[in-house]
Amino acid sequence: MGKQVTEMLKGVLEGIVLAILSGRPAHGYEITAWLRDQGFSDIAEGTIYALLIRIEQRGLVDVEKVPSEKGPPRKVYSLNAQGRAYLEEFWRTWSFLTERLEQLHERGN
Repeated sequence: MGKQVTEMLKGVLEGIVLAILSGRPAHGYEITAWLRDQGFSDIAEGTIYALLIRIEQRGLVDVEKVPSEKGPPRKVYSLNAQGRAYLEEFWRTWSFLTERLEQLHERGN
């Protein structure tokens, strides 16, 4: 990814992770792997783990420790009611921004 994509992604990564979790519970490595499969190859696992800690502290997810075959238990994150409400607001904001950006783009052509 280019620098511009990386910088823009920082602003929406939280919403992307919450959207992933709205589909099913996941642990940090699964989220990172999914993002990489989608072409976000520059995202470090550490970035995702730090983001998961923040959204856990803000009460947007529930966490369950699940035994792991390799090492300590894994934290599995699932979106809770507060997280779903936050995600709905994220999508409203995203729609507003994309509509305005598309208008700007159309005026510029």
